[in-house]
Amino acid sequence: MSKTSNPLTGAKVVVGIGGGIAAYKAVELVRMLTKVDASTRAVMTSSATEVVGELTLQALTGQSVFTNLFDLSQESEIGHIEVADQADLIIVAPASANLIARMAAGMANDALTAVLLATRAPILIAPSMNVNMWQNPLTQRNVRQLIDVRGVHVVGPGDGFLACRWTGPGRLAEPVDILEAACRVLTRQDLAGVRIVVSAGPTRERLDPVRFLGNRSSGKMGYALATAAARRGAEVTIVSGPVALEQPPGIEVVRVQSAREMKTAIFDLRDSADAIIMVAAVADYRPASISEHKLKKSDIGNELTLALVRNPDILAELGQQRGDKNRPLLVGFAAETESVVSSARKKLVAKRCDLIVANDVSRDDTGFESDTNAVTLVTHSDTTELPLGSKAEIAHGVLDSVVELLS
Repeated sequence: MSKTSNPLTGAKVVVGIGGGIAAYKAVELVRMLTKVDASTRAVMTSSATEVVGELTLQALTGQSVFTNLFDLSQESEIGHIEVADQADLIIVAPASANLIARMAAGMANDALTAVLLATRAPILIAPSMNVNMWQNPLTQRNVRQLIDVRGVHVVGPGDGFLACRWTGPGRLAEPVDILEAACRVLTRQDLAGVRIVVSAGPTRERLDPVRFLGNRSSGKMGYALATAAARRGAEVTIVSGPVALEQPPGIEVVRVQSAREMKTAIFDLRDSADAIIMVAAVADYRPASISEHKLKKSDIGNELTLALVRNPDILAELGQQRGDKNRPLLVGFAAETESVVSSARKKLVAKRCDLIVANDVSRDDTGFESDTNAVTLVTHSDTTELPLGSKAEIAHGVLDSVVELLS
């Protein structure tokens, strides 16, 4: 398991800023990079300096901004080669049509293109331009050439209202999406091409139009697993109960309320999935009947008796219907308060799973709503403990086992 949950932490990242009004968004991107402790250096075209001040970027990065290929203070150390050699990743945001064309032509006629031509680091570009410029066959050819010949990664552009008053594709991707794309570039792609379904969060079982039966699950572990899997190259869908979490960039989320809705959504995705990871805290029971109107205390009296019926056991039904096949891979979570490992082993066999992730939810640092976790991975042949760490770190540890089981 990696020591850090974010591959950008400690990485040397060069942010190349091209011309265009969207250059102002690069300031927020740089701020976000420094927030995750990436060592960040800005390189700007002359056009970019007309939009964003060098002083702002220097203050955020704590490093001088490289703008002039013929700056004697920089080139005494052959500045463009030094910047190119030290980079672990170069992000170009925004990448204008002109800049993309110069990159594709192999030009090095300013500080940024010289760095890009000299580097051996991976390059991520975030295009930004007028919709007609983006859709022009010449621009599309240039982008394909950068991908095919240089292996450049691309994020965006977004679709919407542009600064030029046109509407369509051409908007710079949001900084949060660029940051997530950068994380994926620096993460090993050992799940590339794998389709994974992750269930997350609680379910709610209605009593009446106002009340429901629920549980304390926050969805943090499931969302952390989905994010980690996507960064490792997987195609991920989250089937999510009601949570107060933002949708992870680039991941499809199917939102449900009840256990039966969750079952329907997961079984709709089952046949195309290589692995299903059931992290959600699915209600075991639901009210036998739902009141059409709000239940009032004056009508109920001092005591309320509820008749409950069993909900479907989604994981058990997945295992039963899979039978002797080995796909989809089935991973279950066991939230226990006692006999954690032995309970997980029973669940592994009873529900015909490949892996059970067991954790003690009686602890404050590993229970519901916490940002940390410690789990035991139980397979048919092995037991592995993952010590206390962030849920992102635990997620990668779980996925290490998923990769091994899939292979």
